[in-house]
Amino acid sequence: MESTLQPVSAVIVNYNAGALLIESVRAALVQADQVIVVDNASIDASMDLLATQFAAEPRLVMLCETKNLGFAVGCNLGVGLASQAHLLFLNPDCILGAGSLRRMVEVLDSDSSVGMVGGLLTNLDGSEQGGGRRAVPTPWRSFVRAFGLARLSNRWPRLFFDFHLHKQPLPDAPMEVEAISGALMLVSRAAIDDVGLWDEAYFLHCEDLDWCMRFRQHGWKILFVPDAPVIHHLGHCSRTRPFFVEWHKHKGMVHFYCKFFSHQYPGALMWLVNAGVWLRFAMILGVYSSRWVAKRFGGGRG
Repeated sequence: MESTLQPVSAVIVNYNAGALLIESVRAALVQADQVIVVDNASIDASMDLLATQFAAEPRLVMLCETKNLGFAVGCNLGVGLASQAHLLFLNPDCILGAGSLRRMVEVLDSDSSVGMVGGLLTNLDGSEQGGGRRAVPTPWRSFVRAFGLARLSNRWPRLFFDFHLHKQPLPDAPMEVEAISGALMLVSRAAIDDVGLWDEAYFLHCEDLDWCMRFRQHGWKILFVPDAPVIHHLGHCSRTRPFFVEWHKHKGMVHFYCKFFSHQYPGALMWLVNAGVWLRFAMILGVYSSRWVAKRFGGGRG
């Protein structure tokens, strides 16, 4: 009987994913020839559960770090342990649909100019999540989205463009996009050798956009595959540390904008872009703080 395993090393960077990690690894082992879990010093029982559940599984490789090194570093450590021709970067809160990896491999292998593919990220109800297919969030596009100006796209589609594409009709076939989500990326080793590893200057968030930018700069195509569904329990690993996550997300945004757009924008305008990022962070911090205060001191009110 022909093996259904794909020539893929799945790299999962874990941080307190709990029981979801077990479900994610189980689904990946059904489809990938190798599964690598890099743990960033989790303080829950997820890695103990994993070791118990798959004690006799030789295709599972576990690497436990003593401190949280960040997502990009974790991914790069996984690359160093990978044995297969393709690498799947998969969040521990993502569950591969049956046959999804096989379909993604087919698309990746269909054209030598394709370096990266992503599948259909869905919510638990089956609806498409934002981020699985998107355009690069340039400073202008981010401004448009932040202030709700995308509603003007019907009259001026090129000017007021929403970089999230999930509200557009689902395509009938794989389509080229500018970026996909780091929660689900299938990448060829040849492309990694050409482009380089993940940028470890990012701790959490925006490193996937950075990689997509660099892939396209090197001439590699990025494809979105609509018939490769993957359930994504969005934000599962970050719910307990919202301030920490938002800090690194906004820090990553500043690094991303400066790295790729500083040559396009005058210095004063880049200063405004950076100021806007931190203003957004302050607003989000205020919202989280007010919610915490209301929960902490308002819980007993009738």
